[in-house]
Amino acid sequence: MSAPTNVQIINGPDGKPAFVVIPYEDYLLQHGGDDLIPHEVVSLMVEGATPIRAWREYLDLTQEEVARRLGISQPAYAQQETVAKPRKVTREKIAIAFGIRAEQLEL
Repeated sequence: MSAPTNVQIINGPDGKPAFVVIPYEDYLLQHGGDDLIPHEVVSLMVEGATPIRAWREYLDLTQEEVARRLGISQPAYAQQETVAKPRKVTREKIAIAFGIRAEQLEL
């Protein structure tokens, strides 16, 4: 006898399995939630924010707070928010200040 699962199989028009639906919690366990980008961040970017600005606003941080975490001035940080594609080392430092992975800033 097999163990019960929370998997749902959806058949296509031909009657053969086409999709598998699993609970979100199971998905996160298998694929890790660390790479996901919250809907709010994406929405801010659609409205025109750079990824760095969108993440800062989502995390409810001020430019001053992020600048302090980075050890730079607020105007220097503000300039980083306007750059469409900051250097890799810059993205990595800002990601650490945000507590996210640098890849989440590469959109």
